[in-house]
Amino acid sequence: MSTNDGVRLDRDGPVATVTLSRPDVLNAQTPAMWAALRTFGRELPPEVRVVVVRGAGRAFSAGLDLAVARGDGDSSFVELATMPPEAAAERVAGFQAAFTWLHRPDLISIAAVHGHAIGAGFQLALACDLRVLADNASLAMAEVTLGLVPDLAGTGRLVDLVGYARALEICVTGRRLDAAEADRLGLATLVVPAADLDSATADLTAALLAGNRDAVIEIKALLAGAARRSPADQQRAEREAQVRRLRDLAGTGE
Repeated sequence: MSTNDGVRLDRDGPVATVTLSRPDVLNAQTPAMWAALRTFGRELPPEVRVVVVRGAGRAFSAGLDLAVARGDGDSSFVELATMPPEAAAERVAGFQAAFTWLHRPDLISIAAVHGHAIGAGFQLALACDLRVLADNASLAMAEVTLGLVPDLAGTGRLVDLVGYARALEICVTGRRLDAAEADRLGLATLVVPAADLDSATADLTAALLAGNRDAVIEIKALLAGAARRSPADQQRAEREAQVRRLRDLAGTGE
């Protein structure tokens, strides 16, 4: 177990569980937490295949900790606003890296979401490949209410899942989505009673681990790139992936 700045990492063989551990503030996020998440991503052992992200207490994450963002420190709103634009953008790129490692091709990431997943919390759930939602989950991209934009790599993922028009409406209104609507829109992999969130996540994890790891990695790569390839390019990618798998299984690959 590793604990750092309000985030905990536990590992059980091929499964790593990242827990946001500031339940007293509904797991409101800070730059220190993002630094810890980046570290976890860099130091994850190669045998890990599935990463589960969850929140302690009553919520997944209520978003950015505004007390930190509006206070002092090198990542506060005031400090970022006074930095040269290139330096401020580089700082934000570091924040984004806390989320984007969950996209890694050799991992499948699952967000186990209950209660609030607001702003940065919603974007953390979007960073994961799959989302298991408790029926009490409440999602919102609330940055617009602060005069800000979603900047933690969530906008592209949202468009991929729900389309441009719906993503625009969600982001510019900042409204709440309940679990049932999230399911209808394609944001949820599963919606389960809150009492069943842990067991449903465990069952999904077990199903993911049952497949051949190299085949799973190839399948994720095929699906992740499908929307950006032409049909001919996608078919070529399928052929090439299958040849790699056949050669590996036959022991003739490099």
